[in-house]
Amino acid sequence: MRVAKESIYTRATSVPSLKFEDQEMTSFAGLVVFQSLFERLGLFQSLERCCSHLANKHFYTYGTVLRCLVVHILLGYRQLRDSDHYRDDPLIKRVLRMENLPSVPTISRMLGEFDDASIDGQRRLNRELILDRLEQEKLATITLDFDGSVQSTGRHAEGTAVGFNKQKKGARSYYPLFCTVAQSGQVFDFHHRSGNVHDSNGAIAFALACVAELRRRLPGARIESRLDSAFFSDAMVRALEDIGVEYTISVPFERFAALKEMVGERRWWWATPGSQGRGSYFEKRWKPQSWQRRSRFLFVRNTVAVQNKAPIQLDLFEPREEGYEFKVVVTNKKGSAGKVVRFHEGRGYQEKIYSELKTQAQMGYIPARRLAANKVYLLASILAHNLSRELQMQASAPARPTTEKRTVRWVFEGLATLRSKVIQRAGRLTRPQGRLTLTLGTNHAVENAILHYLKM
Repeated sequence: MRVAKESIYTRATSVPSLKFEDQEMTSFAGLVVFQSLFERLGLFQSLERCCSHLANKHFYTYGTVLRCLVVHILLGYRQLRDSDHYRDDPLIKRVLRMENLPSVPTISRMLGEFDDASIDGQRRLNRELILDRLEQEKLATITLDFDGSVQSTGRHAEGTAVGFNKQKKGARSYYPLFCTVAQSGQVFDFHHRSGNVHDSNGAIAFALACVAELRRRLPGARIESRLDSAFFSDAMVRALEDIGVEYTISVPFERFAALKEMVGERRWWWATPGSQGRGSYFEKRWKPQSWQRRSRFLFVRNTVAVQNKAPIQLDLFEPREEGYEFKVVVTNKKGSAGKVVRFHEGRGYQEKIYSELKTQAQMGYIPARRLAANKVYLLASILAHNLSRELQMQASAPARPTTEKRTVRWVFEGLATLRSKVIQRAGRLTRPQGRLTLTLGTNHAVENAILHYLKM
C-alpha cells in the first residue's frame, strides 16, 4: 500500500507526563487463553486435591500456591519476588480466582511445607493430563525418551551435591532423570536425584514405572524407547525386553575393545538406504562377556569432513579430506538398519525440550534451600511447559504423521513466542451494561492469535 511521506512522520516530540491510577488495566490480556484452558481441564480443582491432606495453617491453601507458581512461570518470571511486579494486575487476579495474591514470604514458607505425598500427587496429575491427550489422539505407537539434565545452584540447597556439570564445574546441583513423549514433546514424569549420581541411577525402576502408567490407560498402544550410552547395561536391556518394549540404546565404544576390533576387521559394509552413499552399516548378534544373552547390534559408519587444523594458504586450493564417524546401537526392533538408526537419531529433539524448559520455563532455577520446595518449583515448570503444548494441541490438528524419527506431530511455538505474540498484551477490563469485557488495542495479528486459541 502506497502512503504519502507526510503521513509517516510526526512533529510531536514532547515527553508525556506520568500519572498512575487504578484503571482496571492489565499488561497480560492474552492470559485469557490460558484461563479458558484451566477451566476446561479443571486444573485448579486438581491442584487442590493434590494437597488436600496437608494441615493448613495459613489463609491461603497449598493449591493456591501451586496455581500461582504455574501462572508465574507462564508469565515469564523467574524469582519468587518478581511477583511484586504483577500483584495488582486485575486479569491475573481473575485468572487465579483471587482478590489478593499471597506475599513472597508466604509462598516461600508454604513451599517448604509440601511433603512427598503432595509431590507424588502433582506428578500423578501431570501424567494424567498427558495420558488424556494421548488417549484422545489414539496413537498406535508411543515413543518415550529418557535422559537427565543438570540443575545448578550457587548456594547450598538440601539434596544437592557436586557432580558432573559441564556448564558450571564444581557447582552444587540436582540431576533429575526425565521421561518425555516424542509425539507431543511433553515431559511425562521425572525422577529427582542429587547431582553426584550416574545417569543410570534409578533408571530401570523409573522406566518400568512410566511404561506401566502408559499401559494402564493405553493397553493397546505399542511402546518404544530410546536411551543414550549411559543407560547401556544388561539389566536395562533385559528389563525392557521382559515387558515387551522396543528399544534402541547407544553403545559406549570405549568400554568394549571387541567392538573396535569388529569395526577394524570388517571389509564389507552395506549402503544405508537414503544416505546418498555417505552412510553404511553391518549388524551382528553379539553380547559382552558378562551379559546373559545375545542382542542385535548395529554398526553404523558415516562419511564426515575431517577438520583441517594446519595453517591455511588462502591463495592455494585446499582439498577437503573425509573420514569416518562410527557408532553402535543395540536394539530389539525388527526393522531395517536404516530405519532403526533414523529412529534412534530422533532422540535429539529431547535436547530442544530441555532447552525450552530451562530458558523459557525456568527449570534451571533453584528457588529455595528446602528439597520439597525445589521439587514443587520443578513440577510447576514442567506443568507450564506441558500446558503450553496442550493449549496448542487443542487449537490445531497434527501437522505431520508419525515419522521414522518420531518427530513431534504438531508445529509448536515456545513459551517465549507465546508470551510475545499473545500473553503480553495491554488490555482494559470494563463492565458495559454489566457484562465483563476485556478490550485490547486494534491489531489483526493479535486478534487472530487470541481468537484462534479461544475458538477451540
